[in-house]
Amino acid sequence: MSYEGIRARRPLIMGRRGAVATNHPVATAAGMDVLRAGGTAADAAVAISLTLGVVEPHMSGLGGDGFYHHWSAKTGRAETYAGTGQAPAAATIARYRSEGGIPVFGALSVQTPGKVAGLAALHAAHGARPWGALFGPAIEAAQDGFAATHALRHFIGENRRRLESDAISAATFLPGGAVPGLGALMRQTALGETLQRLAASGAEEFFTGLVARDVAADMAEAGTLVAAGDLSAVRPRLAPPISISWRGFEVRQTPAPSMGFAMLQMLKIVEGTDLAALGWGSAALIHRMVEAKKRAFLDREAEAGREAPDFATLLSGARAASHAAAIGERAAHLPVRALAEADTTYFCVVDAEGNAVSGIQSLNSAFASGVTGRRTGILFNNRMSYWHLDEGHANALAPGRLVRHTMNAPMVMKDGRPWMVFGTPGADNQVQVNFQVLVACAVFGMDPQQALEAPRWTSSQPGQESNYPHAGGDVLTVERGLGEAAIAGLRERGHEVKVVGDLEGACSVEAIRVLDNGMRMAASDPRRDGWAGAW
Repeated sequence: MSYEGIRARRPLIMGRRGAVATNHPVATAAGMDVLRAGGTAADAAVAISLTLGVVEPHMSGLGGDGFYHHWSAKTGRAETYAGTGQAPAAATIARYRSEGGIPVFGALSVQTPGKVAGLAALHAAHGARPWGALFGPAIEAAQDGFAATHALRHFIGENRRRLESDAISAATFLPGGAVPGLGALMRQTALGETLQRLAASGAEEFFTGLVARDVAADMAEAGTLVAAGDLSAVRPRLAPPISISWRGFEVRQTPAPSMGFAMLQMLKIVEGTDLAALGWGSAALIHRMVEAKKRAFLDREAEAGREAPDFATLLSGARAASHAAAIGERAAHLPVRALAEADTTYFCVVDAEGNAVSGIQSLNSAFASGVTGRRTGILFNNRMSYWHLDEGHANALAPGRLVRHTMNAPMVMKDGRPWMVFGTPGADNQVQVNFQVLVACAVFGMDPQQALEAPRWTSSQPGQESNYPHAGGDVLTVERGLGEAAIAGLRERGHEVKVVGDLEGACSVEAIRVLDNGMRMAASDPRRDGWAGAW
Protein backbone atom coordinates (compact mmCIF):
# COMPACT_ATOMS: atom_id res chain seq x y z
CA MET A 1 0.00 0.00 0.00
CA SER A 2 1.33 3.43 -0.93
CA TYR A 3 1.94 5.68 2.07
CA GLU A 4 3.55 9.12 1.92
CA GLY A 5 6.24 9.91 4.48
CA ILE A 6 6.62 8.23 7.87
CA ARG A 7 4.39 5.18 8.28
CA ALA A 8 2.40 5.88 11.45
CA ARG A 9 1.30 3.01 13.67
CA ARG A 10 -2.04 4.62 14.43
CA PRO A 11 -4.64 5.88 11.94
CA LEU A 12 -5.32 9.57 11.56
CA ILE A 13 -8.82 10.25 12.95
CA MET A 14 -10.86 12.65 10.81
CA GLY A 15 -14.26 14.33 10.94
CA ARG A 16 -15.91 17.62 9.99
CA ARG A 17 -18.15 18.26 13.01
CA GLY A 18 -15.71 18.11 15.89
CA ALA A 19 -12.52 16.56 17.21
CA VAL A 20 -10.96 15.74 20.56
CA ALA A 21 -7.49 14.48 21.48
CA THR A 22 -6.55 13.74 25.08
CA ASN A 23 -4.12 11.67 27.09
CA HIS A 24 -6.71 9.01 27.99
CA PRO A 25 -9.49 7.22 26.05
CA VAL A 26 -12.10 7.75 28.80
CA ALA A 27 -11.49 11.51 28.73
CA THR A 28 -11.66 11.57 24.93
CA ALA A 29 -15.02 9.79 25.09
CA ALA A 30 -16.26 12.34 27.64
CA GLY A 31 -15.32 15.23 25.37
CA MET A 32 -16.85 13.61 22.28
CA ASP A 33 -20.12 12.98 24.11
CA VAL A 34 -20.34 16.67 25.04
CA LEU A 35 -19.71 17.77 21.46
CA ARG A 36 -22.27 15.36 20.03
CA ALA A 37 -24.83 16.70 22.51
CA GLY A 38 -24.31 20.22 21.17
CA GLY A 39 -21.80 21.47 23.70
CA THR A 40 -19.06 23.95 22.89
CA ALA A 41 -15.32 23.37 22.93
CA ALA A 42 -15.27 25.00 26.37
CA ASP A 43 -17.97 22.63 27.64
CA ALA A 44 -16.01 19.66 26.33
CA ALA A 45 -12.84 21.05 27.92
CA VAL A 46 -14.50 21.07 31.36
CA ALA A 47 -15.68 17.46 31.01
CA ILE A 48 -12.26 16.36 29.71
CA SER A 49 -10.33 18.24 32.39
CA LEU A 50 -12.36 16.76 35.24
CA THR A 51 -12.25 13.25 33.79
CA LEU A 52 -8.50 13.35 33.24
CA GLY A 53 -8.12 14.27 36.90
CA VAL A 54 -9.72 10.93 37.77
CA VAL A 55 -8.41 8.49 35.15
CA GLU A 56 -4.91 10.00 35.06
CA PRO A 57 -4.68 10.69 38.80
CA HIS A 58 -0.88 10.81 38.70
CA MET A 59 -0.86 13.68 36.20
CA SER A 60 -3.54 16.24 37.11
CA GLY A 61 -6.59 16.83 39.24
CA LEU A 62 -8.49 19.20 41.52
CA GLY A 63 -5.35 19.55 43.64
CA GLY A 64 -3.28 21.05 40.81
CA ASP A 65 -3.12 23.88 38.26
CA GLY A 66 -4.04 24.42 34.61
CA PHE A 67 -3.81 26.70 31.57
CA TYR A 68 -6.61 26.90 28.99
CA HIS A 69 -6.21 28.73 25.66
CA HIS A 70 -9.49 29.45 23.84
CA TRP A 71 -10.23 30.81 20.36
CA SER A 72 -13.75 32.00 19.51
CA ALA A 73 -15.02 31.38 15.98
CA LYS A 74 -17.75 33.99 16.49
CA THR A 75 -15.53 36.89 17.55
CA GLY A 76 -12.15 35.78 16.22
CA ARG A 77 -10.68 36.58 19.62
CA ALA A 78 -8.38 34.43 21.72
CA GLU A 79 -8.00 34.40 25.49
CA THR A 80 -5.96 32.37 27.96
CA TYR A 81 -7.28 31.29 31.35
CA ALA A 82 -4.66 30.42 33.96
CA GLY A 83 -5.83 28.53 37.01
CA THR A 84 -2.68 28.73 39.09
CA GLY A 85 -2.49 28.96 42.85
CA GLN A 86 -0.04 31.21 44.67
CA ALA A 87 2.59 30.37 47.27
CA PRO A 88 0.97 30.03 50.72
CA ALA A 89 1.19 33.01 53.06
CA ALA A 90 3.36 30.94 55.40
CA ALA A 91 5.82 29.91 52.67
CA THR A 92 9.05 31.89 52.95
CA ILE A 93 12.63 31.36 51.82
CA ALA A 94 13.75 31.36 55.47
CA ARG A 95 11.23 28.66 56.38
CA TYR A 96 12.39 26.33 53.62
CA ARG A 97 16.06 27.03 54.19
CA SER A 98 15.54 25.99 57.80
CA GLU A 99 14.13 22.71 56.47
CA GLY A 100 17.23 22.16 54.32
CA GLY A 101 15.45 23.03 51.07
CA ILE A 102 12.17 22.31 49.31
CA PRO A 103 11.11 18.65 49.39
CA VAL A 104 9.96 17.05 46.12
CA PHE A 105 7.08 15.27 47.85
CA GLY A 106 5.32 15.30 51.21
CA ALA A 107 3.30 17.98 52.97
CA LEU A 108 5.77 20.85 52.55
CA SER A 109 5.83 20.37 48.76
CA VAL A 110 2.15 21.39 48.46
CA GLN A 111 1.20 24.78 47.02
CA THR A 112 -2.25 26.37 46.81
CA PRO A 113 -4.17 24.64 43.97
CA GLY A 114 -5.82 26.81 41.30
CA LYS A 115 -7.02 24.64 38.42
CA VAL A 116 -10.71 24.88 39.25
CA ALA A 117 -10.60 28.70 39.06
CA GLY A 118 -9.17 28.73 35.54
CA LEU A 119 -11.53 26.04 34.31
CA ALA A 120 -14.56 27.85 35.75
CA ALA A 121 -13.50 31.14 34.13
CA LEU A 122 -13.22 29.41 30.74
CA HIS A 123 -16.69 27.90 31.16
CA ALA A 124 -18.26 31.15 32.35
CA ALA A 125 -17.02 32.94 29.23
CA HIS A 126 -17.64 30.27 26.58
CA GLY A 127 -19.71 27.42 27.97
CA ALA A 128 -23.24 26.67 26.79
CA ARG A 129 -24.20 23.71 28.97
CA PRO A 130 -24.71 24.01 32.74
CA TRP A 131 -21.55 23.58 34.82
CA GLY A 132 -22.96 20.67 36.81
CA ALA A 133 -24.00 18.78 33.66
CA LEU A 134 -20.35 18.34 32.66
CA PHE A 135 -19.25 16.32 35.71
CA GLY A 136 -20.97 13.04 34.87
CA PRO A 137 -18.07 11.13 33.26
CA ALA A 138 -15.62 12.17 35.98
CA ILE A 139 -18.01 11.21 38.78
CA GLU A 140 -18.77 7.87 37.12
CA ALA A 141 -15.08 7.08 36.67
CA ALA A 142 -14.33 7.98 40.30
CA GLN A 143 -17.22 6.09 41.90
CA ASP A 144 -17.75 3.13 39.55
CA GLY A 145 -14.09 2.82 38.66
CA PHE A 146 -11.89 2.68 35.56
CA ALA A 147 -9.32 0.18 34.31
CA ALA A 148 -5.65 0.37 35.29
CA THR A 149 -3.59 0.81 32.12
CA HIS A 150 0.03 -0.08 31.38
CA ALA A 151 0.95 3.60 31.82
CA LEU A 152 -0.82 3.98 35.17
CA ARG A 153 0.77 0.78 36.48
CA HIS A 154 4.18 2.03 35.38
CA PHE A 155 3.81 5.32 37.23
CA ILE A 156 2.42 3.66 40.36
CA GLY A 157 5.37 1.27 40.44
CA GLU A 158 7.88 4.04 39.77
CA ASN A 159 6.44 6.19 42.59
CA ARG A 160 5.74 3.51 45.15
CA ARG A 161 7.79 5.18 47.88
CA ARG A 162 5.92 8.45 47.39
CA LEU A 163 2.54 6.73 47.63
CA GLU A 164 3.48 4.56 50.60
CA SER A 165 4.34 7.70 52.59
CA ASP A 166 0.62 8.54 52.87
CA ALA A 167 -1.99 6.09 54.16
CA ILE A 168 -4.84 7.35 51.96
CA SER A 169 -2.70 7.40 48.80
CA ALA A 170 -1.39 3.90 49.53
CA ALA A 171 -4.89 2.51 50.08
CA THR A 172 -6.14 4.14 46.88
CA PHE A 173 -3.32 3.34 44.46
CA LEU A 174 -1.59 0.36 46.08
CA PRO A 175 -4.55 -1.76 47.19
CA GLY A 176 -3.34 -4.67 49.28
CA GLY A 177 0.14 -3.15 49.16
CA ALA A 178 0.71 -4.05 45.51
CA VAL A 179 0.69 -2.35 42.12
CA PRO A 180 -2.77 -3.03 40.64
CA GLY A 181 -2.95 -5.59 37.86
CA LEU A 182 -3.61 -4.62 34.26
CA GLY A 183 -7.33 -3.92 33.93
CA ALA A 184 -7.86 -3.75 37.69
CA LEU A 185 -10.79 -1.55 38.70
CA MET A 186 -9.58 1.72 40.25
CA ARG A 187 -12.08 3.58 42.45
CA GLN A 188 -11.78 6.96 44.21
CA THR A 189 -15.02 7.20 46.15
CA ALA A 190 -14.20 10.25 48.27
CA LEU A 191 -13.05 12.16 45.19
CA GLY A 192 -16.31 11.24 43.45
CA GLU A 193 -18.27 12.74 46.34
CA THR A 194 -16.23 15.95 46.14
CA LEU A 195 -16.93 16.17 42.41
CA GLN A 196 -20.65 15.77 43.11
CA ARG A 197 -20.52 18.67 45.57
CA LEU A 198 -18.70 20.91 43.09
CA ALA A 199 -21.19 19.98 40.37
CA ALA A 200 -24.11 20.96 42.59
CA SER A 201 -22.68 24.10 44.21
CA GLY A 202 -20.31 25.57 41.61
CA ALA A 203 -16.61 26.23 41.36
CA GLU A 204 -16.51 28.86 44.10
CA GLU A 205 -17.31 26.06 46.54
CA PHE A 206 -13.73 24.86 46.10
CA PHE A 207 -12.27 28.14 47.37
CA THR A 208 -14.75 29.59 49.88
CA GLY A 209 -17.51 27.04 50.51
CA LEU A 210 -17.89 23.79 52.41
CA VAL A 211 -15.56 21.97 50.03
CA ALA A 212 -12.95 24.65 50.75
CA ARG A 213 -13.44 24.01 54.46
CA ASP A 214 -12.72 20.32 53.93
CA VAL A 215 -9.77 20.99 51.62
CA ALA A 216 -8.26 23.30 54.25
CA ALA A 217 -8.86 20.68 56.95
CA ASP A 218 -7.17 18.01 54.82
CA MET A 219 -4.25 20.36 54.17
CA ALA A 220 -3.86 21.13 57.88
CA GLU A 221 -4.14 17.49 58.90
CA ALA A 222 -1.39 16.55 56.48
CA GLY A 223 0.88 19.37 57.71
CA THR A 224 0.97 21.54 54.57
CA LEU A 225 1.39 25.31 54.70
CA VAL A 226 -1.81 25.92 52.69
CA ALA A 227 -4.59 27.48 54.80
CA ALA A 228 -8.18 28.57 54.22
CA GLY A 229 -7.03 32.13 53.52
CA ASP A 230 -4.74 30.91 50.74
CA LEU A 231 -7.63 29.11 49.05
CA SER A 232 -9.97 32.11 49.25
CA ALA A 233 -7.28 34.33 47.70
CA VAL A 234 -7.04 32.31 44.45
CA ARG A 235 -8.13 34.18 41.33
CA PRO A 236 -8.05 33.07 37.67
CA ARG A 237 -5.65 34.99 35.46
CA LEU A 238 -7.10 36.08 32.09
CA ALA A 239 -4.85 37.42 29.33
CA PRO A 240 -4.55 37.38 25.54
CA PRO A 241 -1.97 34.96 24.17
CA ILE A 242 1.49 36.10 23.13
CA SER A 243 2.45 35.40 19.52
CA ILE A 244 4.96 35.61 16.69
CA SER A 245 4.69 35.57 12.91
CA TRP A 246 6.59 32.57 11.55
CA ARG A 247 6.78 31.30 7.96
CA GLY A 248 3.25 32.44 7.09
CA PHE A 249 1.72 31.35 10.40
CA GLU A 250 0.87 33.13 13.61
CA VAL A 251 2.09 30.94 16.47
CA ARG A 252 0.37 31.74 19.75
CA GLN A 253 1.34 30.76 23.28
CA THR A 254 0.23 31.14 26.87
CA PRO A 255 1.78 34.19 28.59
CA ALA A 256 3.36 34.45 32.07
CA PRO A 257 3.44 32.65 34.39
CA SER A 258 3.75 30.06 31.58
CA MET A 259 7.13 29.60 29.90
CA GLY A 260 5.52 29.28 26.47
CA PHE A 261 7.66 32.13 25.13
CA ALA A 262 10.65 29.73 25.03
CA MET A 263 9.03 27.76 22.20
CA LEU A 264 8.41 30.98 20.26
CA GLN A 265 12.05 31.92 20.73
CA MET A 266 13.23 28.59 19.32
CA LEU A 267 11.12 29.13 16.22
CA LYS A 268 12.46 32.66 15.76
CA ILE A 269 16.06 31.51 16.13
CA VAL A 270 15.74 28.96 13.28
CA GLU A 271 13.52 31.13 11.08
CA GLY A 272 16.42 32.21 8.88
CA THR A 273 17.63 28.64 8.34
CA ASP A 274 16.49 26.56 5.35
CA LEU A 275 15.32 23.67 7.54
CA ALA A 276 13.83 21.70 4.65
CA ALA A 277 17.22 21.65 2.90
CA LEU A 278 18.81 20.04 5.95
CA GLY A 279 16.42 17.09 5.71
CA TRP A 280 14.06 15.63 8.30
CA GLY A 281 15.83 13.54 10.90
CA SER A 282 19.30 14.59 9.79
CA ALA A 283 22.08 15.34 12.27
CA ALA A 284 22.38 18.81 10.74
CA LEU A 285 18.71 19.64 11.39
CA ILE A 286 18.65 18.23 14.90
CA HIS A 287 21.91 20.00 15.81
CA ARG A 288 20.52 23.35 14.66
CA MET A 289 17.27 22.87 16.58
CA VAL A 290 18.99 21.63 19.74
CA GLU A 291 21.34 24.61 19.78
CA ALA A 292 18.37 26.96 19.29
CA LYS A 293 16.70 25.30 22.28
CA LYS A 294 19.82 25.82 24.42
CA ARG A 295 19.96 29.53 23.58
CA ALA A 296 16.24 29.99 24.30
CA PHE A 297 16.61 28.28 27.66
CA LEU A 298 19.21 30.84 28.72
CA ASP A 299 16.55 33.52 28.36
CA ARG A 300 13.92 31.29 29.93
CA GLU A 301 16.04 31.02 33.05
CA ALA A 302 16.71 34.73 33.27
CA GLU A 303 13.14 35.92 32.60
CA ALA A 304 10.58 33.23 33.48
CA GLY A 305 9.02 33.96 36.84
CA ARG A 306 8.90 37.72 36.41
CA GLU A 307 5.44 39.26 36.65
CA ALA A 308 5.79 40.83 33.20
CA PRO A 309 8.69 39.50 31.09
CA ASP A 310 9.82 41.79 28.29
CA PHE A 311 8.32 39.75 25.46
CA ALA A 312 8.90 42.54 22.93
CA THR A 313 12.65 42.13 23.42
CA LEU A 314 12.68 38.37 24.00
CA LEU A 315 10.76 37.68 20.79
CA SER A 316 12.38 40.36 18.65
CA GLY A 317 14.17 39.68 15.40
CA ALA A 318 17.34 41.21 16.82
CA ARG A 319 17.36 38.84 19.80
CA ALA A 320 16.72 35.84 17.53
CA ALA A 321 19.46 36.91 15.12
CA SER A 322 21.94 37.29 17.97
CA HIS A 323 21.17 33.78 19.21
CA ALA A 324 21.29 32.31 15.69
CA ALA A 325 24.68 33.90 15.00
CA ALA A 326 26.09 32.25 18.13
CA ILE A 327 25.26 28.75 16.90
CA GLY A 328 28.26 26.94 15.47
CA GLU A 329 28.95 23.51 14.04
CA ARG A 330 29.84 22.07 17.45
CA ALA A 331 27.56 21.46 20.42
CA ALA A 332 27.72 24.35 22.89
CA HIS A 333 28.03 23.79 26.63
CA LEU A 334 25.52 26.30 28.01
CA PRO A 335 24.65 25.83 31.69
CA VAL A 336 21.70 27.84 32.92
CA ARG A 337 21.92 29.49 36.32
CA ALA A 338 19.43 27.01 37.67
CA LEU A 339 16.09 26.25 36.26
CA ALA A 340 13.31 16.24 36.11
CA GLU A 341 10.75 15.78 34.04
CA ALA A 342 7.52 16.64 35.77
CA ASP A 343 4.30 14.99 34.77
CA THR A 344 1.29 16.72 33.37
CA THR A 345 -1.54 16.05 30.93
CA TYR A 346 -2.73 17.81 27.77
CA PHE A 347 -5.86 17.91 25.61
CA CYS A 348 -7.27 19.81 22.65
CA VAL A 349 -10.78 20.30 21.25
CA VAL A 350 -12.31 21.84 18.11
CA ASP A 351 -16.11 21.97 18.05
CA ALA A 352 -18.68 22.18 15.22
CA GLU A 353 -18.52 25.99 15.06
CA GLY A 354 -14.73 25.99 14.92
CA ASN A 355 -14.14 27.14 18.50
CA ALA A 356 -10.89 25.67 19.82
CA VAL A 357 -9.33 24.92 23.19
CA SER A 358 -5.72 24.02 23.91
CA GLY A 359 -5.56 22.85 27.52
CA ILE A 360 -2.85 21.66 29.87
CA GLN A 361 -2.99 20.82 33.56
CA SER A 362 -0.70 19.30 36.14
CA LEU A 363 0.08 18.28 39.71
CA ASN A 364 3.80 18.72 38.84
CA SER A 365 5.56 15.35 39.42
CA ALA A 366 3.86 12.00 38.95
CA PHE A 367 1.59 11.54 41.99
CA ALA A 368 2.83 14.95 43.12
CA SER A 369 3.12 15.35 46.89
CA GLY A 370 1.83 11.84 47.45
CA VAL A 371 -0.64 13.36 49.94
CA THR A 372 -4.35 12.57 49.45
CA GLY A 373 -6.98 14.34 51.57
CA ARG A 374 -8.99 12.03 53.81
CA ARG A 375 -12.18 14.08 53.54
CA THR A 376 -12.00 15.13 49.89
CA GLY A 377 -10.05 12.34 48.17
CA ILE A 378 -8.01 15.05 46.42
CA LEU A 379 -4.36 14.28 45.62
CA PHE A 380 -2.42 17.47 46.28
CA ASN A 381 0.26 18.96 44.02
CA ASN A 382 3.98 19.31 44.76
CA ARG A 383 4.33 22.63 42.95
CA MET A 384 6.34 24.25 45.78
CA SER A 385 9.38 22.40 44.41
CA TYR A 386 9.35 24.74 41.38
CA TRP A 387 10.45 27.69 43.51
CA HIS A 388 14.02 28.99 43.92
CA LEU A 389 15.41 29.91 47.32
CA ASP A 390 17.86 32.51 45.99
CA GLU A 391 16.82 36.09 46.70
CA GLY A 392 16.89 38.12 43.52
CA HIS A 393 16.20 35.15 41.25
CA ALA A 394 13.36 35.78 38.78
CA ASN A 395 11.55 32.82 40.33
CA ALA A 396 12.41 33.46 43.99
CA LEU A 397 9.86 32.23 46.52
CA ALA A 398 7.69 34.82 48.27
CA PRO A 399 4.28 34.48 49.97
CA GLY A 400 1.45 35.14 47.51
CA ARG A 401 3.64 35.01 44.39
CA LEU A 402 2.81 32.92 41.32
CA VAL A 403 5.51 30.42 40.47
CA ARG A 404 6.64 30.03 36.87
CA HIS A 405 5.23 27.04 34.98
CA THR A 406 6.63 24.84 32.24
CA MET A 407 3.00 24.24 31.21
CA ASN A 408 2.16 25.84 27.87
CA ALA A 409 -0.82 25.53 25.53
CA PRO A 410 0.07 26.56 21.96
CA MET A 411 -2.20 27.23 19.02
CA VAL A 412 -1.10 27.87 15.43
CA MET A 413 -3.16 30.21 13.25
CA LYS A 414 -3.23 30.70 9.48
CA ASP A 415 -5.34 33.36 7.77
CA GLY A 416 -6.90 34.22 11.11
CA ARG A 417 -8.19 30.73 11.97
CA PRO A 418 -6.78 27.74 13.84
CA TRP A 419 -4.45 25.66 11.66
CA MET A 420 -3.26 23.34 14.41
CA VAL A 421 -4.08 22.99 18.11
CA PHE A 422 -1.56 20.85 19.94
CA GLY A 423 0.59 20.39 23.02
CA THR A 424 2.14 17.94 25.44
CA PRO A 425 2.97 17.19 29.06
CA GLY A 426 6.63 16.82 29.99
CA ALA A 427 7.92 19.79 32.05
CA ASP A 428 11.19 21.12 30.58
CA ASN A 429 10.69 18.90 27.53
CA GLN A 430 7.32 20.39 26.56
CA VAL A 431 8.42 23.41 24.54
CA GLN A 432 11.19 21.53 22.74
CA VAL A 433 8.91 18.65 21.68
CA ASN A 434 6.21 21.12 20.61
CA PHE A 435 8.96 22.84 18.57
CA GLN A 436 9.72 19.56 16.78
CA VAL A 437 6.06 18.77 16.07
CA LEU A 438 5.40 22.16 14.50
CA VAL A 439 8.53 21.96 12.33
CA ALA A 440 7.49 18.46 11.20
CA CYS A 441 4.03 19.67 10.15
CA ALA A 442 4.70 23.20 8.90
CA VAL A 443 8.08 22.66 7.21
CA PHE A 444 8.10 18.98 6.25
CA GLY A 445 4.39 18.56 5.50
CA MET A 446 3.70 15.70 7.89
CA ASP A 447 0.18 15.01 9.03
CA PRO A 448 -0.20 15.30 12.81
CA GLN A 449 -0.16 11.54 13.46
CA GLN A 450 3.10 11.19 11.56
CA ALA A 451 4.58 14.12 13.47
CA LEU A 452 3.55 12.66 16.83
CA GLU A 453 5.04 9.25 16.09
CA ALA A 454 8.26 10.55 14.48
CA PRO A 455 11.43 9.84 16.48
CA ARG A 456 12.16 12.74 18.81
CA TRP A 457 14.93 14.24 20.90
CA THR A 458 15.12 16.15 24.17
CA SER A 459 17.99 18.30 25.37
CA SER A 460 19.07 18.81 28.97
CA GLN A 461 21.43 21.56 30.16
CA PRO A 462 23.22 21.77 33.53
CA GLY A 463 20.95 23.59 35.96
CA GLN A 464 17.89 23.21 33.72
CA GLU A 465 15.59 21.07 35.84
CA SER A 466 12.48 22.83 37.05
CA ASN A 467 12.20 20.96 40.34
CA TYR A 468 14.33 21.84 43.35
CA PRO A 469 17.37 21.71 43.64
CA HIS A 470 17.35 22.54 39.90
CA ALA A 471 20.14 20.31 38.68
CA GLY A 472 20.48 18.66 35.25
CA GLY A 473 23.06 17.10 32.97
CA ASP A 474 24.43 18.08 29.58
CA VAL A 475 22.74 15.29 27.62
CA LEU A 476 20.89 14.92 24.32
CA THR A 477 18.41 12.03 24.55
CA VAL A 478 17.26 10.60 21.21
CA GLU A 479 14.98 7.79 20.19
CA ARG A 480 16.63 4.89 18.37
CA GLY A 481 14.44 5.44 15.32
CA LEU A 482 16.49 8.48 14.31
CA GLY A 483 18.96 5.99 12.86
CA GLU A 484 22.65 5.25 13.23
CA ALA A 485 23.81 7.90 10.75
CA ALA A 486 22.03 10.78 12.51
CA ILE A 487 23.12 9.59 15.95
CA ALA A 488 26.74 9.28 14.81
CA GLY A 489 26.55 12.74 13.21
CA LEU A 490 25.35 14.27 16.47
CA ARG A 491 28.18 12.68 18.41
CA GLU A 492 30.67 13.96 15.84
CA ARG A 493 29.32 17.47 16.50
CA GLY A 494 30.12 17.08 20.21
CA HIS A 495 26.73 16.11 21.64
CA GLU A 496 26.65 13.70 24.59
CA VAL A 497 23.99 11.38 23.14
CA LYS A 498 21.84 8.97 25.13
CA VAL A 499 19.80 6.56 22.98
CA VAL A 500 16.45 5.19 24.16
CA GLY A 501 14.09 2.76 22.45
CA ASP A 502 11.44 3.55 19.88
CA LEU A 503 8.56 5.52 21.43
CA GLU A 504 10.48 5.63 24.74
CA GLY A 505 11.25 9.32 24.51
CA ALA A 506 9.64 12.08 26.55
CA CYS A 507 6.18 13.63 26.35
CA SER A 508 2.77 12.60 25.04
CA VAL A 509 1.56 15.01 22.35
CA GLU A 510 -2.05 15.42 21.26
CA ALA A 511 -2.96 17.43 18.16
CA ILE A 512 -5.81 18.56 15.91
CA ARG A 513 -5.06 19.96 12.47
CA VAL A 514 -7.88 21.89 10.74
CA LEU A 515 -7.89 21.78 6.93
CA ASP A 516 -9.19 24.52 4.64
CA ASN A 517 -12.28 22.40 3.88
CA GLY A 518 -13.13 22.21 7.59
CA MET A 519 -11.90 18.66 8.08
CA ARG A 520 -10.46 18.10 11.53
CA MET A 521 -7.53 15.66 11.67
CA ALA A 522 -7.00 14.40 15.22
CA ALA A 523 -3.86 12.60 16.35
CA SER A 524 -2.66 10.97 19.56
CA ASP A 525 0.75 10.00 20.89
CA PRO A 526 1.25 6.25 21.50
CA ARG A 527 3.92 6.88 24.14
CA ARG A 528 1.28 6.94 26.92
CA ASP A 529 -2.49 6.45 26.91
CA GLY A 530 -3.36 9.14 24.36
CA TRP A 531 -6.47 8.74 22.19
CA ALA A 532 -8.13 10.86 19.52
CA GLY A 533 -11.71 11.07 18.27
CA ALA A 534 -13.58 12.97 15.57
CA TRP A 535 -16.98 12.95 13.94
